[in-house]
Order: sequence, then structure tokens, then C-alpha cells
Amino acid sequence: MKDYGTRTQRIITHIILLIFLVASIFPFYWMIVMSTNMTSDIYRIPPKIIFGGQLWVNISHVLQNIDFFTNFGNTLLIAVSVTVLVLFFCSLAGFTFAKFEFPGKKVLFVILLGTMIIPSAGSLVASFVIMADLGWIGTFLPLIIPSMVTAFGIFWMRQYSLSAIQSDLIDAGRLDGCSHLRLYWNVALPTLRPALGFLGVITFINAWNDYLWPLIVLNDPKTYTLQIALAQLNGVYSTDYSMVMAGTLMATIPLIIIFFIGARQFIANISAGALKF
Repeated sequence: MKDYGTRTQRIITHIILLIFLVASIFPFYWMIVMSTNMTSDIYRIPPKIIFGGQLWVNISHVLQNIDFFTNFGNTLLIAVSVTVLVLFFCSLAGFTFAKFEFPGKKVLFVILLGTMIIPSAGSLVASFVIMADLGWIGTFLPLIIPSMVTAFGIFWMRQYSLSAIQSDLIDAGRLDGCSHLRLYWNVALPTLRPALGFLGVITFINAWNDYLWPLIVLNDPKTYTLQIALAQLNGVYSTDYSMVMAGTLMATIPLIIIFFIGARQFIANISAGALKF
């Protein structure tokens, strides 16, 4: 009876997980279906839920309505720049908070955690005023410079460094005459690769999908990011949803590639967290 009950629980668990899996995948499936059909097919009752043959037609409409490749290049430049800077500065700061003592360390860390509570929308006006005073409106600088360090990134790298980097290695490096940067580069970075992989994937996806802040600070269509450009596909009185979904599919492909590249590190961090707790 005990084995029967355990087997029943496993079956129920797998069914529930399967339902959540289908619910998670269905929006992506529906996006592909919509991008391969015409908008009229979507409005049919019942709606068409199988792939069609209009993908290349819809993609050509996207390319005709927006400067896709320029906007794609702008978004890629911003996302890569932000990701590289976040990985460097957050890992350096997190390593410092975890393994070094300095005046005001605890106070600074509490303030850092406090900034995570403030919603980003609450600082938009102040941020815009600062960017305008610096003369950065209309450039990529407001999208890169303020985003190159994040409170979550520092907190994540600090927590990972506490358990992953042995203090004995730090002491040995100091005895060998290593400077702080040398310890960071030769001792910390090789150990922090899983955490960097996780943070890199999250940062890239957030930078790629950012819409509100670029919409506020960019005023030239040549500097628009992909998210702003795709929003221009929505008509005032009517919208070609097949064209919009085709553009969304094109914008999603890089995110899927980045996720699969960092999936190994991503899963490794989830497994490590599961073991710890």
C-alpha cells in the first residue's frame, strides 16, 4: 500500500508538472502560430491553432515597416555592454563585500539592500532630469551607465562568494603578494563562473526586454531599441497581429540562444541552491 501511494503521488506530481509545462510553452507556441498565419485566421472561430505558410510574408512586412536590423544592432550593443559591465562591477563589489573588511561595510550593504525595495518607476523623473543635465538624452549612455551596477547583482555575487570562495585561498594569495585586483582576477573569477553565468543570462534578458526607460530617453528612430520599434507596428485603428508576432518572434530568437548558452550555468545554480536549502 505504501508503494502504491508513493507511485500515485509521483503520477499526480508528474501530471501537475506537465500541466505547468504546457501552460509555460503555450504562449511561445501561440506566438509562432500567429506569426505563420494571417490575422484573419486568428479571428476565426474556432481560431486556427496549427502552423501556416505566411511566416516569410509577415517577416517581409516587418522589415518594410521598421528598420529592424538597425534597431536589432542598437539593442544588441546595449544588452552586451550592460551585461559585461554588470558582470565585472557586481562580481568585484560582491567579492569585496564577502571577503574584505572596510569601514562602513555593514551600513553600505544595508543601504544597498534598501535600494532593492524602491520601484524603478519611482525614480524615472529624477533619472531623466539627471540624464538631461548631463546632455545624454538621445544617446545610449542613459541605458548603459546607470545599469552597469545593480543591487541584485552585488547581493547575488556577495552571497555566492561567501560560500564558494575559501578564505584560505585569499590568505594564501595575500602571502604571495597579490593585490586586491589580482585576487579578484586569479582567485575569485574562476570560482564565480556559475554565478556569473546565471547573472549574465538574467541581465542580458532584462536589458534586451527593457521598454519604458529607452522609450523615455531615446528620441531618434535611428537609435530606437527593438522593443520600441516593435511597438510602432501597432496601428492606431487596427493592428496586423501576424506581423507583430513575426517581429516578436524575430526579437525572441536571440534570447532563446542566450538562454541555451547559459542554461548549463543556470541549472547548476538552481541545483546548488536546492542542495543548500
